[in-house]
Amino acid sequence: MPRFDLPLNDLREYSPEIAVPPDFDEFWRGTLAEARAHDVPVEVIPVESPLSTIEVFDVTFPGFAGDPIRAWLLLPAGTEGRLPAVVEYNGYGGGRGLPFERLGWVSAGYAYLFMDTRGQGSAWGTGGATPDPHGTGPSFSGFMTRGIEDPADYYYRRVYTDAVRAIDAVRTMNRVDPERVAVCGGSQGGGIALAAAGLSDGLVAAMPDVPFLCHFERAVGMTDHDPYNEIVRYLSIHRGAQERVFRTLSYFDGATMATHAAAPALFSVGLLDPICPPSTVFAAYNRYAGEKAIEVYPFNEHEGGSTYQWLAQTAFLASRV
Repeated sequence: MPRFDLPLNDLREYSPEIAVPPDFDEFWRGTLAEARAHDVPVEVIPVESPLSTIEVFDVTFPGFAGDPIRAWLLLPAGTEGRLPAVVEYNGYGGGRGLPFERLGWVSAGYAYLFMDTRGQGSAWGTGGATPDPHGTGPSFSGFMTRGIEDPADYYYRRVYTDAVRAIDAVRTMNRVDPERVAVCGGSQGGGIALAAAGLSDGLVAAMPDVPFLCHFERAVGMTDHDPYNEIVRYLSIHRGAQERVFRTLSYFDGATMATHAAAPALFSVGLLDPICPPSTVFAAYNRYAGEKAIEVYPFNEHEGGSTYQWLAQTAFLASRV
């Protein structure tokens, strides 16, 4: 993939105007208050597994509208007291899979919660376990356009709320230190982590890796790759819906969520990334309100730093917990 975006020096200064709806804060305060009004207990059920050094738990917690959201909780076996926790969100189309597929954070000594993404889990990996019971109007195949003409109905209103409620849930667990919770994720998971950081208080770190869901107005039409291209194809059929669509997306833009986030953050970007163009990542990074750093991978596409980025994240987080 040749370089197609701005030069790195320009990316570091790239801070475009992002449309912010006047009721953005009110919208999210109301959404989260409504979700938290559902007094549903968090279920944490031990699971037998062949992992002798790790305890595995099947978690169900209340998300948007009190909907049951599934997750895996992994704990280092033999530990006592409250542990720092990492909450991770998944990439587009994947589900929570099987608990032994993600052992890095728990092996590093953290309580680790991996959230299932509602309605997803059938595009790659080993499946998901959380349905999305809320219907939408016309949409293009995928999740990007479900309910896209009304922010109240948009799919990511539910997902971002689930992400915040995952943090709420992990803070109730007796093996977790509620004052030492971090969030992370790659691609879609990175965009969700940004939203969770912007909508939650008291996090010790946010680690959005090659984040998706940022600077929609630039991304849509700049890349011909899905998932952003789902919106292009929707608009190619629903002529005249552009204003409504981008108004909806303005409530969910990672570049706006970034301005509300205070936790120290470590981003990453691949300068050849055709799925999440570098300028969309820097649009969020340059607007991030908290302490921040970014790892730049000049010759990588959407894989970014891969496991090298995880090593950078472990060093980053270790100094903050």
